[in-house]
Amino acid sequence: MTRFLDQTLFAELAEKAGASPRGRHHHNFHQMEEPCHRLAVGLQPSTYVPPHRHLSADKAETLLVLQGSLGLLVFSETGEVLAKRVMQAGGECAGVDLPPGVFHGLVVLAPDTVMFECKAGPYRPVGEGELADWAPREGEAGVAAYQRWMLAQFD
Repeated sequence: MTRFLDQTLFAELAEKAGASPRGRHHHNFHQMEEPCHRLAVGLQPSTYVPPHRHLSADKAETLLVLQGSLGLLVFSETGEVLAKRVMQAGGECAGVDLPPGVFHGLVVLAPDTVMFECKAGPYRPVGEGELADWAPREGEAGVAAYQRWMLAQFD
């Protein structure tokens, strides 16, 4: 089915992300068995995207901001910030192509942000060694403080 990446979709994703306890909502353009996973993700500032990486050699990941703004942090193995960029729809930097194995985390800098994500399927949850052991996991104590620290990197 043809689906356009238009303001109707962006508004739907922003609304569903706002209603979600996690502050985000995605729309898959792919079927789960397809080798290339393509999705649009609505994100609100409350969402926590912890530092993580994808270890499989085929899990390079491309992120493009279609609406709003995201802060991207790239980390060393020990949690040192190696790079940071503001990715903004229509801005100087609209996205990133991340190779496999790179720790990265995101903070939402504008309400109703929408990004497009593309990476190899099939989907599998973040596995052993892919979540940073130096950052809290979603739902753990310390998330709010760590998220504030991540956000402060873009002041």
